[in-house]
Amino acid sequence: MTGRRADGYHLLDSLVVFTRFGDRLQIEPAERDAFSVSGPFAAGVPLDGDNLVMKAREALRAEAGAQMTCPVAIRLEKNLPIASGVGGGSSDAATVLNGLSRLWELDIDEAGLARIGLTLGADLPMCLAAKPLIARGVGDELSPLAQFPALALVLVNPGVAVSTPDVFKALSRHDNEALPPLPGRLDFHTIRNWLETARNDLEPAAQAIQPAVGEALTALKKAGAAFARMSGSGATCFGLFETGNVGKRAAIDIRGRHPGWFVAATRSMEADAHGQN
Repeated sequence: MTGRRADGYHLLDSLVVFTRFGDRLQIEPAERDAFSVSGPFAAGVPLDGDNLVMKAREALRAEAGAQMTCPVAIRLEKNLPIASGVGGGSSDAATVLNGLSRLWELDIDEAGLARIGLTLGADLPMCLAAKPLIARGVGDELSPLAQFPALALVLVNPGVAVSTPDVFKALSRHDNEALPPLPGRLDFHTIRNWLETARNDLEPAAQAIQPAVGEALTALKKAGAAFARMSGSGATCFGLFETGNVGKRAAIDIRGRHPGWFVAATRSMEADAHGQN
């Protein structure tokens, strides 16, 4: 956190990457609007207008007009824990905005979708971009990163909920220094070393509220993670591994020691050729 605006929004300076593992969405035309959820974390997903997926559908429909937007059936496979600090719900909403824009053949560019997304949540613009980037401002000032490699990661959630508002309230300060500059050459070793010099300002507050966050970090380090840190406002933590196979073995080890936890070995998505440093 590098500051706070007069309206209460916190100012960010964050490295953001997206993983290949996540929720899945299917969108198709239908006789009437429908929304259904399956998957291991379906039970906690609201099916009414409070769901961010449905809010995204209605926000885009309001922008385009009812005559341009046929009814759709949206099916969500919820593979990520709910409210776990990895942006699953926001990424789902971003996918709906992108998918419906194509299905409805709307004349709305990336900036237009980002503007609509920002009305739904500060992290929607970055989720719409879905590429390695640095996010600043309230999450709406995005700087894509060129040549950012895919990284082997293990995601661990100890099965506890951490309230994001409670975490922000527990912050000791809101005006921390910005992130150090990224190295010019980006590979596993330089990124790991850079992460050691960076921080997640929300992590101490989240651990104070829910000590299980610390247990997840310890489990990742015991399993051989080259680096481990909490993601977002928690409680999910990530471990960085030098290869995918090492990460998969670590995930198996953590599942064996903590069978009730969410554990997923995955890879981050690498940058495309259009990013900028």
